Amino acid sequence: MPKTHWLDDDEMAAWQAFLTAGALLNRRIEEQLKDESGLSHLQYEVLVRLSAADGGELRMTELAAVVLTSKSGLTYQVTQLEKAGLVRRRSCADDVRGVYAVLTDEGRRRLEAAAPGHVGVVRGHLIDVLTPGQLAALKEGLGEVARRLGAA
Repeated sequence: MPKTHWLDDDEMAAWQAFLTAGALLNRRIEEQLKDESGLSHLQYEVLVRLSAADGGELRMTELAAVVLTSKSGLTYQVTQLEKAGLVRRRSCADDVRGVYAVLTDEGRRRLEAAAPGHVGVVRGHLIDVLTPGQLAALKEGLGEVARRLGAA
């Protein structure tokens, strides 16, 4: 059995700061989006990804991968967005199992209305509180973590 390499005080402090800051920031983002646009953070991310995609559409499997959620979790969120008229689904012409999520005009309008408040929360609680050096270190460090986990 390999020996456990315990976290030292600085490593533990960094880990705890990461957990706390991430949870608090996610809570603020969720509250702001719900209050101002009636969207969850995941629903907002779905709309963002669809708006950036060619033709405003992505296969559900691709969309689940880029918003980092399960297929069943995405299905539920897309159903809610569909009921609100923000997204519609369409079948894939060359694959009977394939389904696309498609951003509607109303979905694009809702996203455009929600974006300024969302950016304000991200900027006010993360970007603007960090020095340029801290922001660069955050981008580099968490980018490396994401690359390694994405490769796994």
